Amino acid sequence: MRKLIPFYILLYLLVSCTAKRQNDKIEFNDIPVSALSGKELSIAHCSRCHAFVKPELLAKTNWRDVLPAMGHRMGIYSGGSRPDSLFDEGESGSIVRAANIFPERPILAKEDWRKIENYYIENAPDTILPPLRKHKIRVGLPHFNYREPSFSNRPALTAMVKILPNNRGIVFSDGKSRRNNLTFLTPDLQEKYSMRVESTPIQFYEKSNELYLTTIGKGVFPTDASNGTMQRLVKSGSEPGYKLESIAIPDLRRPVYMAYGDLNKDGLEDVVACEFGNQTGQLAWYENNGKGGYEKRVLRDKPGAITAIIKDANNDGLMDIYVLMAQGDEGIFLYINQGSGKFQEKRLLSFLPLNGSQHIELADFNKDGFDDIVYVCGDNADKTPILKNYHGIYIFLNDGKSNFKQSYFYQLNGAYKAMVRDYDLDGDLDIAAISFFPDYLRYPEESFIYLENKGHLKFDDYSFPEASKGRWVVMDAGDMDADGDIDLVLGSFVYFIPQGDTTGLGKKWLTTGPSVIVLENTIR
Repeated sequence: MRKLIPFYILLYLLVSCTAKRQNDKIEFNDIPVSALSGKELSIAHCSRCHAFVKPELLAKTNWRDVLPAMGHRMGIYSGGSRPDSLFDEGESGSIVRAANIFPERPILAKEDWRKIENYYIENAPDTILPPLRKHKIRVGLPHFNYREPSFSNRPALTAMVKILPNNRGIVFSDGKSRRNNLTFLTPDLQEKYSMRVESTPIQFYEKSNELYLTTIGKGVFPTDASNGTMQRLVKSGSEPGYKLESIAIPDLRRPVYMAYGDLNKDGLEDVVACEFGNQTGQLAWYENNGKGGYEKRVLRDKPGAITAIIKDANNDGLMDIYVLMAQGDEGIFLYINQGSGKFQEKRLLSFLPLNGSQHIELADFNKDGFDDIVYVCGDNADKTPILKNYHGIYIFLNDGKSNFKQSYFYQLNGAYKAMVRDYDLDGDLDIAAISFFPDYLRYPEESFIYLENKGHLKFDDYSFPEASKGRWVVMDAGDMDADGDIDLVLGSFVYFIPQGDTTGLGKKWLTTGPSVIVLENTIR
């Protein structure tokens, strides 16, 4: 539970912000110095954007990288004025400027900023040791066969994988900005056909004879430009593939996930869009007007929405929305459907901005009839790319009133996604997980982990010998061969070479690494 900010700190903020509004020409040295300590100032200023981070969570060298970026959010720049380098060119930079993410003038006195800097540097440890595993991961997956297609887009920049039902193979996208491909593979993993698209596909949703394709924009990398779309495609006659019918939802800021469901009980399927953005972004639901269009309804006007799940949380007959937010103010939120298109926000869980929140799923692990939350964190691509002992897979049990308590944690460096299914068909829920930032030097096998449920929230962990053949960023689960068990497909993205790589894996990925691999379940 996040601590409340003391009243005198709030009063200080109110006074300083009021002074700023009354005098637009206020300068750094004109702002009065407060009597607050460095810790109190840190709580006051940093907690406006995210949960308070204690100094001991990062080493001194890390804080020396992080603090300047924190300062930019408070209008503090080493050269004395706001540099243009903070802004992208074109639309993305214009949006960030207009949002005043980086104030042109400081919002606190220079002496107060020095107090904050000193508080973190003086109280941070010199080094933080990487986490050690208590036991080795079992290498050798029970009842899964490794399969690798002969076809690959090298170097692999796979941004999406999807198992097609009814024994129709798989589809995956390649996110090279000038060559965005959507490739369909047959059940025996041969190329069936590929189609060029204008922007990078990141989600594939089939409905009847239509395909809804979410595209993130001109490449997957951070931007605030509104180049993302949800496209409606239809079968291309007797020819293989699809053709574009319409842009169902245009102008999305780096969308990363769409959830589909009837939110207003009109019989039409609405859409929840996670516009992750970068410095800006938002969470919104789009009401289906029944005429091929959608009306936008903003739920949360902040960046970082990364996963959404539509489900009736309170059994009132109305569909609610679970959302995972990353990018600063990290947490899990429940949007409770009030009817008439209105939603009430409830924060279920809060996380530190260092967590790198990535994914959530709902699953009833203790079979009490209530959905529990599986939470995955491990994004390590920002300014603190060190191994963190709190990265991994969490299970939060539901008390039946949408209050959640952590009941399980599996430490997994750089965890990116976990999919909960009964993979071994024994009646309980197992977990398959991937890591994009594992400890390649010491534990390369942790890039994929299979957690076999042994009961009472105890799991045995496994990997497979070929786990380090790719850098897994996306995953899907489904019955690929229509035999009644759940298979897995993993997609590799090798634009980033592991920092300080001495393993040689990066060079192998670039030259021989697969775009996708399949773990075929052999339980049936």
